[in-house]
Amino acid sequence: MLRSERARLTALYGSLLVLAGGGLIALVNVLLRGGLYARINGAVTTAVPRGDFARTLVEADRTSVPARSAPPGQVFSPERLQGYAVTRTLSTAVEQATLHELLLVSLVALAVFAVLSIWLAWWMAGRVLRPVGVITETARRLSGANLHERIGLQAPPGELKRLADTFDGMLDRMESLVGAQRRFAANAAHELRTPLAVQRAAAEIGLGGDPSPRKVARIRERLIAVADSSEHLIESLLLLAVSEEGLETTGPVDVAELAGAALAATAHEGLTVVPALAPLTVQGDRVLLDHLVRNLLTNAVRHNRPGGRIEVTTAAGPTGGALTVSNTGPVIDPADVPRLLEPFRRRAERRHTAGEGAGLGLSLVASIARAHGARLRARANPAPDGGMTLTVHFEAASAEA
Repeated sequence: MLRSERARLTALYGSLLVLAGGGLIALVNVLLRGGLYARINGAVTTAVPRGDFARTLVEADRTSVPARSAPPGQVFSPERLQGYAVTRTLSTAVEQATLHELLLVSLVALAVFAVLSIWLAWWMAGRVLRPVGVITETARRLSGANLHERIGLQAPPGELKRLADTFDGMLDRMESLVGAQRRFAANAAHELRTPLAVQRAAAEIGLGGDPSPRKVARIRERLIAVADSSEHLIESLLLLAVSEEGLETTGPVDVAELAGAALAATAHEGLTVVPALAPLTVQGDRVLLDHLVRNLLTNAVRHNRPGGRIEVTTAAGPTGGALTVSNTGPVIDPADVPRLLEPFRRRAERRHTAGEGAGLGLSLVASIARAHGARLRARANPAPDGGMTLTVHFEAASAEA
């Protein structure tokens, strides 16, 4: 049993070449057998006069006797009949010897051709499968420590070249995902370790000895605030994991209605809110979409400036719809915008102050948008207004009249 693709391709290519060679040799033998005797007989009897009956003898059966086949009323001399007999015998002998020699030469040529065909098929199969071997070796060497390796196949355009390029593209995505997962795990561990350290310090130092009731109350408030922050972080992490798993149930959801309710529930004192909410109904999970809208509004309020502005817009069209939240605030470098969409990323270092988020808001929005087949686009607003414009594009949205 053939256990390698190279051996299978060699057997296939070699068999096809040998069959083609054998078919060619068989065709040559068949064609020669049909006209070889006539050609030999014509060459041998060149010096013998050939009348109508002579041509009949050449084309008739080789075992026939000329005297028996002579037309009525036509008589041949014994010398002429003897000449025809000698010619027939000589032509038959030459024909048989020629065909026998041709058969031997053909068999020898076929054997040599078969050996060369198998060697050529083995070499050609190796050449064809070499890129596959390179891909296999690269995949075998890959681990979490060397995901940066690439095949980089130098070959003409073709199926194997596209396969190698696709494999390299897959490695790019894997490296990006593994890197993001490592950063996420490290940041999550850091975010969870900090409140635990605060709680431990408050318990060991703040409550050490014989603290006064006022001090105990203050430490109690601090511990509750830290516990609330940790609970919010864990809920955000769970929500992020749920959104990454995809949607279990979907139904029609009016994004404009969710945006109006979120605006009414979100505290935005001192900020000017400019809503432009056109009906926008999409298929999705209402709970996740509600989190998406609330996170966008919370981000717009938290990173705004005193007396700033928030614009909330929903719009629907024949090919899709969009939810846009724009806010004023600090001027952001456009190069920093993609980084702010990653988990635990902030414009400034975290100070663990009241009301400070965990840095998961925009990453949650992006994850929920992906789960709904939508795209989150972020753009830094120019000075002097600053801030950001965040747009969620729903491709399969349908607008109500």
